[in-house]
Amino acid sequence: MKKSEWSDRELEELLRQMPRIHDHRDPRDIYQNISLKRKKPRPMLLPGLAATAALLLFFILVPKFLGGINFSHESAEEKSSSSGNTTAQHDSSALKKENASSNETESPKQAELLKTENVKTAIYEDEVGNGTVLTYWIPDAQAQILIPVSIIVNQSQGQSWLTKYTELMANLQEVEWGLSDFYPLNATMKLDKNGNTVIVDVPPDHQYGLGSTTETNFINIIQKDISTNSDSKKIKFTTNDRPGIELGNFGRMEEIDVTAQNKHAYFLYFPEGSKLPFLTPSMETYHDIYSAFEAMKKDQLMGLKSSLLSLPPINIVSISNKIMYLSFDGRASLKDNQQSIVSFEAVLLTAKEFGIEKVIIKDPPLTNLGTFDLTKAIKVPIAPNLRNIP
Repeated sequence: MKKSEWSDRELEELLRQMPRIHDHRDPRDIYQNISLKRKKPRPMLLPGLAATAALLLFFILVPKFLGGINFSHESAEEKSSSSGNTTAQHDSSALKKENASSNETESPKQAELLKTENVKTAIYEDEVGNGTVLTYWIPDAQAQILIPVSIIVNQSQGQSWLTKYTELMANLQEVEWGLSDFYPLNATMKLDKNGNTVIVDVPPDHQYGLGSTTETNFINIIQKDISTNSDSKKIKFTTNDRPGIELGNFGRMEEIDVTAQNKHAYFLYFPEGSKLPFLTPSMETYHDIYSAFEAMKKDQLMGLKSSLLSLPPINIVSISNKIMYLSFDGRASLKDNQQSIVSFEAVLLTAKEFGIEKVIIKDPPLTNLGTFDLTKAIKVPIAPNLRNIP
């Protein structure tokens, strides 16, 4: 049999010369479009590349083997497979070493974010431009708590917030985010002539009176969506354009007031199988921000996790003219990573709940935390949990 002129080392070198793939996306885009829902594990890419390379090498080497009458197909496959596996094992080992801090069940995008990117998750004033922020309150996967998810949209001149809100609710990706599939609402919504009242009309066969959890979430979500996105003061319910709505536990309801909802503490909510949390307000309210910060040190019910574990102990130096002055204990323990950024955003969002507009860090242990400049006054976010939708 005529032996191959290609050695194992030459085969390995040929595999190494295959083109590499580089990801030039902006880290913000990676974060905004990431899916938080647990997905089935995907086959590793590298063995697939090795198999493809082996197939290419087969066609390259066939002419060299045709000279032998007793061609050994098994021998050629063993050499190609051995070379491909060597390369795959080498690259896989490097990848494991690079992602040592990542969970084995993470998707590649999650591992990429946690490993390399320090990004903000909320929406800030300088990011909105000429757009408008809309916030939708969505039940978690168990329908126990409500989580705010925010988007930035462009509104046509003269178009009300409610028009854009109802137009886009069908595009929300709740299931992909690891939340309950709630939108679009089985209702139509419109503003009265003065714009102070939102009229919510449901069909006779609406499902919102089927069970206490369903109707409670429906009422709370309507209230939160309207109070978060507008200055409307009242909600009127109709069924097929007739006054009132029938709810099993609430009974017949015709109208409710819209009240400002604040003085909550922000915690972390992790959808199942994900290390990327939603910043989520507590169900309880607190008398002052000191009490809120104290609560944020511990996990809560309904899957809410402490949001301060990644930060050194916080001291509130003073609050004056809607500015809160903070200092950190244990300077060396403040790390510039994604976990610390999310925790710091929880502090900013909680501060907003108590009417604070800016936060100043006294003697900051770091100059920058992600893109936050800790040497300057930092404005609180406009809204939490930025996401992109189609």
